[in-house]
Amino acid sequence: MPKDSDSELPTGGAAEAAVRDWLAAFDAALAAGDADAAAALFAEDSHWRDVLAFDWDLTTTSGRDAVRARVSERLAAIAPTNFCLNEDRYPPRPVMRAGVDCLEAFVRFDTSGGACEGVVRLVPAEGGGFACWVLMTALREIAGHGELLGFARPGGDAFSREWGGDNWLDIRERARAYADHDPTALVVGGGQAGLAAAARLTHLGIDTLIVDGEDRIGDNWRKRYHSLVLHNEVQVNHMPYMPFPPTWPVYIPKDLLANWFEHYVEALELNFWTGTRLAGGAYDEAARAWEVTLEKTDGTRRVMRPRHVVLATGVSAIPIMPDLPGLSVFKGTVMHSGAYTEGHAWKGKRALVFGTGNSAHDVAHDLWASGVDVTMVQRASTHIVSLAEAQKPYAIYNEGPSVDDCDLLAMASPFPVLREGYRIMTAASKLADKPLLDALEARGFRLNDGVEDCGFQMSYLQRGGGYYFNVGASDLIAEGRIKVLDYADIATFTADGIRLNDGAALGADLVICATGFKSLQDTARVLFGDGVADRIGPVWGFGDDGELRNMWRPTPQPGLWFIAGSLAQCRIYSKVLALQIKAREAGLTGR
Repeated sequence: MPKDSDSELPTGGAAEAAVRDWLAAFDAALAAGDADAAAALFAEDSHWRDVLAFDWDLTTTSGRDAVRARVSERLAAIAPTNFCLNEDRYPPRPVMRAGVDCLEAFVRFDTSGGACEGVVRLVPAEGGGFACWVLMTALREIAGHGELLGFARPGGDAFSREWGGDNWLDIRERARAYADHDPTALVVGGGQAGLAAAARLTHLGIDTLIVDGEDRIGDNWRKRYHSLVLHNEVQVNHMPYMPFPPTWPVYIPKDLLANWFEHYVEALELNFWTGTRLAGGAYDEAARAWEVTLEKTDGTRRVMRPRHVVLATGVSAIPIMPDLPGLSVFKGTVMHSGAYTEGHAWKGKRALVFGTGNSAHDVAHDLWASGVDVTMVQRASTHIVSLAEAQKPYAIYNEGPSVDDCDLLAMASPFPVLREGYRIMTAASKLADKPLLDALEARGFRLNDGVEDCGFQMSYLQRGGGYYFNVGASDLIAEGRIKVLDYADIATFTADGIRLNDGAALGADLVICATGFKSLQDTARVLFGDGVADRIGPVWGFGDDGELRNMWRPTPQPGLWFIAGSLAQCRIYSKVLALQIKAREAGLTGR
């Protein structure tokens, strides 16, 4: 867990002086075009994550030799200057990150591409002074193409109104009708990913339309199961430009979030078509644009030709229904967890919940609370962590810096550092949760420590699931109130339940498959065909470069972008995505 450093690292003015000295040396090396001198300022085991500052991509470079090569490759093209302490952000301080005591500071600098910022983490160097352990550099604003915010916002001239002509509402209604033009960017999906992407694009001057199949903005949360509440704390979950009110509860209820989405769209003047689905499309290589068909719930269709399509349908768009032996003869009700709302109608009945991730536990808990006899069917081992321990990866947002500062700190964790930090946190949480974990194993519940022993975070980033934050269901399992059955013990379904391998019968009236969703690559396959899906390859999960595959960066398919994830991920990386699209529209980079 990130915490104040217990080492003898300097604090206050001494910490600031140490950071300034390092930055001055680094800036001088870059100004001299001396890649060797720049690399010499890094520790041997160092990492540099660049987010659009030195190149139009997300790139992690590890090791002093690799840093030297990267600086040498990009120095002339990008001309970085004025590396210095960013005095507008939180002051330098000693902290511990991923088990390493370091000095952490915010930096700023300029390149030929625009204004940049970042984070540096310094460790004591052999022979005295400090060396860089982690450097994160990020483009903040494209030169000449800043966000339309503050003094750059439109409508500053009080006399620019049309006397006797169109007012603001007229202009807004015409803009979102798209009667005589097409958007530059089409965002498919109106959840947090779509709204964050559209907000960033719109306020970079990119004409953007969001389409969503639901009838009301926010229904993608509003229509989910009745008891749903977010599992991480409110301070992590703000949206771009418009933070949640300080009066909100620590854990946000789904309906409160859904209603906020409606306010968000209106307040940020986003163009949004409800009841509209993307029926399909194809990319026109010659025109460098898509031709897509939008279908309204009334059956009407509209063909549009945006240059960019941003798929923001989330990692839970297409439900997976498993092939369960003999299920076709079962006479009860079968549904996917995505269709589950509440359990009161099943009071006094028997339910089987297939799956042991977050949704499965929440559904099982809700059914039990509604008076249902519940058995969870475990198909694979699961990572369990208490709700309190599950907040530890987000502890950075409670340390004092602003949300914007914390977002930069969150970006400043290259994959090797991220993985080691998660391993440390997982080992600590496992120890803290030991009594509960022991009780679960005594009930036959199979546990794991997450992907690569990195807990729920890496399981989410690599698999999209496979874990549960305990908000009570694990206690019910440990107490025997919710039963657990291993999937391997099931022989087949029968008309009124299942038969086990030992011949015993287990009755059921309801079967819920909390068995996950297909990948975003599958979503692309449904919308654009095998050619596009095969060209882009897997979406989500870390690639060999230590970045999430095809997320918020160019895909092998021109004009196709993906954004997904938690509210925090969408808030942070929507800007990264939008800057890349803006750069293409401004002719500053490739396709």
